[in-house]
Amino acid sequence: MKIIILGAGQVGGTLAENLVGEKNEITVIDSDPGKLRTLQDRLDLQVVNGVGSHPDVLRKAGAEDADMLIAVTNSDESNMLACQVAYSLFKTPTKIARVRSEQYIIYQEQLYKQQNIPVDHIIAPEQLVTTSIKRLIDYPGALQVVEFAEGKASLVAVKAYYGGLLVGHALSALKEHMPNVETRVAAIYRRGKPIRPLGTTVIEADDEVFFIAATKHIRAVMSELQKLESSYKRIMIAGGGLIGAGLAKRLEHKHNVKLIEYSAERAQYLSAHLDKTIVFCGDASDPELLTEEGIDRVDAFIAVTNDDEANIMSAMLAKRMGAQKAMVLIQRGAYVDLVQGGEIDIAFSPQQATISALLTHIRRGDIVNVYSLRRGAAEAIEAIAHGDENTSKVVGKQIGDVRLPPGTTIGAIVRDEQVIIAHSDTVIQANDHVILFLVDKKYIGDVEKLFQPSAFFFG
Repeated sequence: MKIIILGAGQVGGTLAENLVGEKNEITVIDSDPGKLRTLQDRLDLQVVNGVGSHPDVLRKAGAEDADMLIAVTNSDESNMLACQVAYSLFKTPTKIARVRSEQYIIYQEQLYKQQNIPVDHIIAPEQLVTTSIKRLIDYPGALQVVEFAEGKASLVAVKAYYGGLLVGHALSALKEHMPNVETRVAAIYRRGKPIRPLGTTVIEADDEVFFIAATKHIRAVMSELQKLESSYKRIMIAGGGLIGAGLAKRLEHKHNVKLIEYSAERAQYLSAHLDKTIVFCGDASDPELLTEEGIDRVDAFIAVTNDDEANIMSAMLAKRMGAQKAMVLIQRGAYVDLVQGGEIDIAFSPQQATISALLTHIRRGDIVNVYSLRRGAAEAIEAIAHGDENTSKVVGKQIGDVRLPPGTTIGAIVRDEQVIIAHSDTVIQANDHVILFLVDKKYIGDVEKLFQPSAFFFG
């Protein structure tokens, strides 16, 4: 596939890195020659220096026969204009734009149509991050929660702790412990390295375990791996930007929410526009303010300002002063692994959330959901099985007979309203939503081909 990426920042660069390894023809446009040089030194791709919305620059990047334009600069307006130019002059088939302004997102149904602003898919990072954090609040103790098939099935990452019922036991014991709950362990990471989960695999404390189950059974499975945490009631949010405000709005009717915002003007605005959230103007790393607002009784402290260092410091302080959980937003991907797991329980990256959403629209073979896991090292995919036994490599086959790429497992199938946990003798039917876990995402192309029906495929 021939793809033009507009913007060589963290998102554009990470996306290019993901796609170059999958035999795509990638061209990156940016007005900063330094960023382009850095990318070209590391990756096998083309670069064009210039303003990405300019017709001549797009033409130089190969827009005349490009399959897709992905505009992820820091400017919403530049991203939308580039899509307009690509459509009007070059008839680019697929156009994706990162849009951050709430004003543009509110009216997306009216705005983003071919006759208005021809953007096929918009990616709103703040909304994606807000949804990710909300899921972590809904499932205390989870490291990551992603949903498939309109929320019917979920893949959850948890750390196994001493005291968990399954720790020290083989995976086969799961069925004995929960005879009425179907689940499948998709992957285990031990000391940072993947282990293929078998029935004889013994869970150790500190293992990072990815399991899949019907969403209604998630809490039950989590209780097997760690002592189940109580539901979060008291939430404190540091930062009243788009993420902080959006999160407060989604939590305030079922939780006691306090929000700390440094800007007096923004704090006043939030106080007027949020219903039940208590808004304070101040510095979230001020120990006196945290003490006054009962930080030692807070179930989850969530730092989501635009400053990585401020988020890290305020979250560490909050945890030391008694907050049960500390979560931080980290813009720089390199920081995520450094801070998570110590005093900070969970670090999340808007870049990874954005990459996951972008990959969903880029993947082929009727792949409808893609989630980037473990900071981009692994992927979870939801693919639809199309065709019949004569045209499909998967339809009509038992899972044990499907030739899956190395390190790839099928965790579950969603068939209509039913979540079927995968076993070797489970037969895939047409229109099944198949949920796969890839330990090594370099095999994504093989998975795509697996789910592409062909009129010439027989057996």
